[in-house]
Amino acid sequence: MSVRVVVSNPETGDSYQVEADVNAFTGNEIGDEVDGSAVGLDGYTLEITGGSDDTGRPMRGDVEGQGIAEVMVSGGTGFNPTRDGERRRVTVRGGEVGEATVQLNTRVVEEGDEDIDSLLGANEEDEDEE
Repeated sequence: MSVRVVVSNPETGDSYQVEADVNAFTGNEIGDEVDGSAVGLDGYTLEITGGSDDTGRPMRGDVEGQGIAEVMVSGGTGFNPTRDGERRRVTVRGGEVGEATVQLNTRVVEEGDEDIDSLLGANEEDEDEE
């Protein structure tokens, strides 16, 4: 089973989407650092910052495990309040990567020797749209 990994580079502000095997990330949690070779970034270290499951539920780092939970939140992942003091019960996925994860958000923590554009192949079409 594959997962779409969004790799963000905070140095440049660019992001890249890559398909990878979910088994390379299974068991890791939000905030964990993983080896970038699973997405073709040899020598890079990536930090997992979030993700979503097959129905679009966001992952929250403060929810244990891989399961679904209904939590009362006053903001953050899964809910944006419109007034002060507003709270809502939302259904979210736990912060651990599992088989139901379809998208994983990561950011580059440690860079490797080669340029990220050359490794992930920045498309010329993307540059023309900007």
